[in-house]
Amino acid sequence: MGDFIPAKRCVEVSSGASLRIIRELQGLSQTQLAALCGIPQTTISSIENGRVNLGVERAKALAIALRCHPAVLVFPGWQVTQASAA
Repeated sequence: MGDFIPAKRCVEVSSGASLRIIRELQGLSQTQLAALCGIPQTTISSIENGRVNLGVERAKALAIALRCHPAVLVFPGWQVTQASAA
């Protein structure tokens, strides 16, 4: 079971799409997430739809509310090799 074949990425994911995926996986509406992080719901919608850039400070606030690392939101397509992760 130690040998594995990494999955191939089929779709490029944007920061906004990553935010939407994580939010939906946690069963949160945009309004609920807005209440948790203090970012207006309209801004969250704009980020998810690619009309507004995420930015580092927003990523930090959203990551705290979503209980994930900010890099998951800021760099959704980042590839880490096994050697560099060790």
